[in-house]
Amino acid sequence: MTLHRAELGRFFDDFEVGDVYQHPFGRTISETDCTWFTMLTGNTNQNHFNTHFAASNPISGGRVIVNSGFTVALVLGLSVIDVSQNAVANLGWTDIKLSHPVYIGDTLYAESVCTATRRSGSRPDMGIVTVRTRGLNQDGAEIVSWTRSVMVPTRAAGIGVGYFPVSDEQSDEFGTGVPSPLDM
Repeated sequence: MTLHRAELGRFFDDFEVGDVYQHPFGRTISETDCTWFTMLTGNTNQNHFNTHFAASNPISGGRVIVNSGFTVALVLGLSVIDVSQNAVANLGWTDIKLSHPVYIGDTLYAESVCTATRRSGSRPDMGIVTVRTRGLNQDGAEIVSWTRSVMVPTRAAGIGVGYFPVSDEQSDEFGTGVPSPLDM
């Protein structure tokens, strides 16, 4: 029996400059997503929630444009599994570019390339990883991009491991200390 412990994402040791990560999930944007995020953030630009108003927008072809804050947040979220799942700090963003409008019904994907790595000068069990991330729509058009730096622990730091709860009871079926649902 092999126990596959609760672990996800990369550690500093796993990053190499030049590696490209095609993040595994896509996400289709609904009208609810767009309206909810726009209202949540207090953005009153009607191009994000009023179809009648947006009909006169020559840039959008008369369609509602997805709030760019939501676009950035969504593409960031898609990148987390590969870039910052185990990060302890988001250190900064530069060169954010909104290159193509996003509309309700678009499906977004993301990919990142590792552009730099270095050990932290103040935290020897951490490293700084810099990536260039871009979001793509279902047609492959780049819709957003940025450069981002995060602080990521090394595997030896032990951060992000060993958090899964263990029961006092043992289970022969699982061998993890967690009782089997069949034993309950």
